[in-house]
Amino acid sequence: MYDAVLFDRDGTLIEDVPYNGDPDKVRPMPGAREAVDRLRAAGLRLGVVTNQSGLARGLFTAADMRRVHDRIEELLGPFDTWQVCPHDDGDGCSCRKPAPGLVRRAAADLGTAPRRCVVVGDIGRDVTAALAAGATGILVPTPVTRAEEVVAAPTVARDLPGAAAEILRRQSSVAPRAARRAGTVLVVRADSAGDVLVTGPAIRAVAAGARRVVLLCGPRGRDAATLLPGVDEIVEWPLPWIDPEPGPVDRVGMAALLTRLSGVGADEAVVFTSYHQSALPLAVLLRMAGVRRISAISDDYPGALLDVRHRVPPGVPEPERALSLAAAAGFGLPTGDDPALRLRPDVRPAPPLPPPGYLVVHPGSSAPARACPPDLAAGIVTALAAAGHRVVVTGGPDERDLTARVAAAGGVDLGGRTGLADLAAVLAAAGAVVVGNTGPAHLAAALGVPVVSLFAPTVPFGQWGPYRVPVVRLGDAGAACRDTRAAARCPVPGHPCLSDVDPAEVVGAVRLLGVRPTGRRPGGRPVAGGGR
Repeated sequence: MYDAVLFDRDGTLIEDVPYNGDPDKVRPMPGAREAVDRLRAAGLRLGVVTNQSGLARGLFTAADMRRVHDRIEELLGPFDTWQVCPHDDGDGCSCRKPAPGLVRRAAADLGTAPRRCVVVGDIGRDVTAALAAGATGILVPTPVTRAEEVVAAPTVARDLPGAAAEILRRQSSVAPRAARRAGTVLVVRADSAGDVLVTGPAIRAVAAGARRVVLLCGPRGRDAATLLPGVDEIVEWPLPWIDPEPGPVDRVGMAALLTRLSGVGADEAVVFTSYHQSALPLAVLLRMAGVRRISAISDDYPGALLDVRHRVPPGVPEPERALSLAAAAGFGLPTGDDPALRLRPDVRPAPPLPPPGYLVVHPGSSAPARACPPDLAAGIVTALAAAGHRVVVTGGPDERDLTARVAAAGGVDLGGRTGLADLAAVLAAAGAVVVGNTGPAHLAAALGVPVVSLFAPTVPFGQWGPYRVPVVRLGDAGAACRDTRAAARCPVPGHPCLSDVDPAEVVGAVRLLGVRPTGRRPGGRPVAGGGR
């Protein structure tokens, strides 16, 4: 999971003494020594990423700062890297948090990638810098942490020992106690394309220990299933206890499904579900089909239906939730494969596209409560085009009217012209993707493309946000729709969690991700620079 943990300094590792250049004023935060000792003992490398604008303001010298850092190491032990931003807010540097430069530099200094790092800090700037770099962010609030920063954080720990415990729990949860070899394994993820994509790392883990992997998916997830590495065969079947608009449950349909499951010849099954779904109806059919070993997450008592009954604490990122079930079943990712989302390398056809580096705006969603309001999407396209970006607008066949309206503000309309594999090709050449909490966000993550996430908080961002990819989250994380799990209809009139986003915030988010304009400004004047 992780190679390194990077700490903010003031307010996180030590008490915040403004512009401190005096080592005698260094006081560790409660539990700091215990936390760093546990992480070191687990083999993780440790670093510090800290803004020190006092250098720019002349309030202390570099020598004073080194003495402070020496004192910190006397009290807390050695750190493997120190990364300091010496600039002030007005300097426009790329290292001052919330910019991701310090996190990227620390990862490079430690010989790893940001996605394999955790950043622990006490304010929103620390978490924003972590996410914009593609790292995991954990917030440890103090009295100066703003309430909205706590609400927006993907993970919140009570104190530093709690943060260390969560990091180590997440490390251990995806590692099987003893790796197993298996014959034919049926893996199941029966809902939408995004759900199938986030299950990809767990499916790769099963494939690493299985001779053959058969994926049972629903019609809404079939296209995503064809993109996943590790899948040898796909069985498409709608499950009426999973589908949001289910057909009737009848004896004929269940008998046909039982016959199909029996024909797979699976030695065992791993049934992946979302928090609100039950694996037990399918487990009954799998037992009747002769599957000898069944693993699933289940809070309900499964009786004889499950051989491995797994439980997961709330809020765990969905890819890790699935990986932990695979680990409980005895399957882990092989050496050299980390839990990032991935696609097969041979499934990206290249439709005619503008030159790479454009931005993709995807305004729609299969869950309307999580979609970007059309007027906001059009305003975002206008603002991005005015800032010199080339913009491509994407959407499904039933969203052509929406994409035409949004693209008219200054983008190229590809609405209804791309299947999922074609959309992957479009996203792969993008500098960044502006998208809500919907399948294309996870598709972008699987391609390593930065995401500006217009995230409606109906579900937890820490569980469903773009995973292990540079991301900036926008929207009101504390809106009244928070944690309602609404999908079909926004439960709050006016969709305030997203409708109040200023298009200028999106332009700023793209800049924070390091994406430079590549198009032409109004009037045809070229924009300097290009690429990410």
